[in-house]
Amino acid sequence: MTADDVRVRSVRQFRRFALVVCLAGAAVQLALTAYYLGMGHKATPHHVPVGLVSPVGKQAAINDLLERDGVFEVRMYRDAGELQAAIRRRDVYGGVDVTAAQPHLYVAGAGGTAAASLLRTTYTAVTTQQNGQQLAALAQQGGTVSIAQAQALGTPPPVTDVVPLPADDVNGASLGFLTQALALGGTIASVGLGRLIPRTRRSWRRGLAHLATLLVYALGSAAVVLWSMSWFGVGAGADRGEMFGIFALVSLAITGSTAGAVALLGPGGALLGGLYFTVGTVISGASILPEFLPAFGRVLGMNLPTGAGVQAVRDNLYFPAAPIGGHLLVLSLYAGIGCALVLVTNLLPNRSDRTSELDLEVRDRIEGNDVREPARIPLPAS
Repeated sequence: MTADDVRVRSVRQFRRFALVVCLAGAAVQLALTAYYLGMGHKATPHHVPVGLVSPVGKQAAINDLLERDGVFEVRMYRDAGELQAAIRRRDVYGGVDVTAAQPHLYVAGAGGTAAASLLRTTYTAVTTQQNGQQLAALAQQGGTVSIAQAQALGTPPPVTDVVPLPADDVNGASLGFLTQALALGGTIASVGLGRLIPRTRRSWRRGLAHLATLLVYALGSAAVVLWSMSWFGVGAGADRGEMFGIFALVSLAITGSTAGAVALLGPGGALLGGLYFTVGTVISGASILPEFLPAFGRVLGMNLPTGAGVQAVRDNLYFPAAPIGGHLLVLSLYAGIGCALVLVTNLLPNRSDRTSELDLEVRDRIEGNDVREPARIPLPAS
């Protein structure tokens, strides 16, 4: 076998490997593009919870009008105070009070700009249509319209933002950025630990060291995010201790579950962290509200660490009256199960000192070395 033969085979192997990489990259790009566009290209609201305060005689007609196309899900309240309390608990995104002569709309900008805009648009369209019908009826009857009536019909309908977004976050984008930072940082840390930890032998000491590293990273990650928020005034009115605890739990849920997947499946388990960032952030509810996602994305998003984390952070920042126990339970399950897997796998007997390095034969094929013939080791002359 000549050196030229080896060189030709190496080039062929390189081209083959390059082709596989390109095809794999194109397939991943196609899948992510289809996924992103499928989730967010035409976000359509489905059963957005809204409140209604109305006399008994008008309830059925208004309820049918709002729920006609499946856009809204109407919940009845006795008065405007009860409706506003429900908005602060995030039971509804907003609501309308039609008990007075002029209807009044209540929204929560901090609950999601898409929902607030949808409520404003629908409310304005309905009131404008009703005012036009009143004017047309008066014109048909040949009656006159007083100045007061004309002013009332021409005045924009009143809207109250019960829980507005901070002045420094007019678009509500900060929550999505924080989630992406936590998910990406946790993914990088998990991949790094997945490469580092298998280089040492399994033992209870290694398990405890791994858990300690995850906890230290979670606390450090929460401190960094909380500190960076203060630069821009985000969450200035929130409880700093509670925010720190939620951020730490989100980080531990991401890194702990990813580390558990690595301990259980090997280095390939680190892909779970990548899925949190590439898939989970889109359906987390930060930029696209759950009610605007397809049913599959809504259910999956709320049961991933990114989705549960977004809801917990949003409630803590803007809706302190809202219950967040369910979101914390989801995060705790991811963190607890992942950390338990890390500890248990380190207590199991280690019959082979496997590491996260590539198998030698696979590595040689990637690098273009000839592995078809076994290496010949010259024996000493007898």
